[in-house]
Amino acid sequence: MAEPIHWLDDGTPYSPRFNDRYHSEQGAVLAQAREVFLQGCGLPEDWAGQPQWRILETGFGFGLNFLVTWAAWRADPQRPKLLHFVSLEAWPVAADDLLRVACAHPELAELAQALAAQYWGLLPGVHRLAFDGGQVLLTLCIGDAQALLRAQEWTVDTVYLDGFSPANNPDLWSLQTLKGVARCCRRGTRLATWTVARPVRDALTQCGFTVAKVPGVPPKRHNVQATFDPRWEPRKARPAQPPVEAASQCLVIGGGLAGAAVASSLARRGWQVQVLDRAKAPAAGASGLPAGLFCPHISPDDGVISRLSRSGIRVLLAQAQNLLQLGVDWQPSGVLEHRVEGRLGLHPQWHDGLGVDWSHEALAHQLAAASLPPDATACWHVRAGWIRPARLVAALLAQPGIVWRGGAEVARLHCTEVEGCIQWHALDAQAQVLAQAPMVVLAAGFASRALSGEHLSLQALRGQISWGVQDAALDAALPPFPVNGEGNLVTHIPLGDGRRAWYLGSTFERDIHTLPPTPAERVQAHAANRQRLSDLLPGVLPALEPAFTSALEEVSADQPLPAHAVQGWAAVRCAAPDRLPMVGPLDSAALPGLWACSAMGARGLTLSLLCAELLAARLHGEPLPLEAKLAQALAAERL
Repeated sequence: MAEPIHWLDDGTPYSPRFNDRYHSEQGAVLAQAREVFLQGCGLPEDWAGQPQWRILETGFGFGLNFLVTWAAWRADPQRPKLLHFVSLEAWPVAADDLLRVACAHPELAELAQALAAQYWGLLPGVHRLAFDGGQVLLTLCIGDAQALLRAQEWTVDTVYLDGFSPANNPDLWSLQTLKGVARCCRRGTRLATWTVARPVRDALTQCGFTVAKVPGVPPKRHNVQATFDPRWEPRKARPAQPPVEAASQCLVIGGGLAGAAVASSLARRGWQVQVLDRAKAPAAGASGLPAGLFCPHISPDDGVISRLSRSGIRVLLAQAQNLLQLGVDWQPSGVLEHRVEGRLGLHPQWHDGLGVDWSHEALAHQLAAASLPPDATACWHVRAGWIRPARLVAALLAQPGIVWRGGAEVARLHCTEVEGCIQWHALDAQAQVLAQAPMVVLAAGFASRALSGEHLSLQALRGQISWGVQDAALDAALPPFPVNGEGNLVTHIPLGDGRRAWYLGSTFERDIHTLPPTPAERVQAHAANRQRLSDLLPGVLPALEPAFTSALEEVSADQPLPAHAVQGWAAVRCAAPDRLPMVGPLDSAALPGLWACSAMGARGLTLSLLCAELLAARLHGEPLPLEAKLAQALAAERL
């Protein structure tokens, strides 16, 4: 549950846990945010003209420091292209309380509403919230500050040292915590705080900061400003791939969801990107799925895939809301997951906490809408729904800085180096140069394996879905929301001509990458999908049985499917041996500038946008959009 707040008679929020006010009287709170933190750290002057600026805050509270900083960024014509705001918080407050505080200041009301709309489901871990088209990135880290500072690998330009008073929350101001803060600083990083407690000043000095007391903001007489400038050379782990100094040119091989997401993330950071694909139009492969669902994975231990899927959905929701048309291109309808094996799979501590913002046991009316019995084992995913991947691909590729080149089949890559400058050449089958750039990202699905020189270990996964037109007679028989489990059923999808369709699947045909499937293979796929429906939604099967009957009874292996039968669609996905995506440089020493974003398996919709942001963050030395350990688990270099 969210941190409980008590409200004093003067309207000031009070924390029973720490026996302290969240801030001083209302009139001084914005002055503190602007003068103590923003101006105390030399902003906005210091960030003028920079490609990015990275701020670390040790206590998010009600988000006022973030909102004031965001407002200053918006108002500054010299603002950096990208603003990163990383904030630590052990006990997040409720969104309603956040709004109550922020909306007391009319100049922050619009920004506060945008923040509150994404301020949900803040389970322990790292949450990436995106604003202003992805140019303002808030990374909320929920948990103990010392543990978070040890686990993450941030480099920041500014530090807001904030939180409850050292007397009431000594751990946040301890030498151990401040050592963690110092590890995030580069030489010249500026820090500001409202407290002048002697132990805090002494600890900052010990950690390598030059510390000064300055006139305070009433009711404080003094504040502290500091600059990280140690007498010693800080020891900092050197990344295998040093961050790029400036945006440049990049070739992205593959025009599906992974490639479009990478192109969009890089273009937003100032890169000029060419997307090469052998097809004549984008999303011609697995990303051409007519309609698919995005849905979190759940597990009682909240394992890697579960946490990754939630991080991916946050990024997807932000992009879809910004780029797509609701009800036509996508719908966050919620998804029912029928756990046919009889185990609910939810984390045991979620039933009364922030986990219910994500998933909870299905309610009786949701089971009934899916024609499932009241005792069926199922859960309801709140932040889930259906989407048309091709529409998302098109919207991503339409961003400034991206050039699409269809009909450009890359047969191999060739690298040259002249006076230390790397240049990659994309060659066709006749060894003619299609395009060249200092950097290449492989996002061509299973075809990426050959282009990588076998550095990518990928397995082909052909998948076939069954689908049909949904007439009025089916409306009452089909569930009004997608249903997931062993396979999935997505219904009520507009076709654009006044009709709607349902989609069922998908098969998993390992190590098969031939397309199109033979007539016999299509019949086998329809039979397999029908069986999935029988297990997933036995009460729905009778309504769709006629479409399958004609396909399975009237068609021999040598004949095409008749027009009145259920229709099929097929594509090839790919996966790594450990079933996790592969993101990052393939071999920084041997293949400098060659990166990959691939192996999404069956979770391309959920993970592609997250992986693209992870790739861009690694490339630029930005705060990562997810926990460092999860990022390491996805590194392309791991296999």
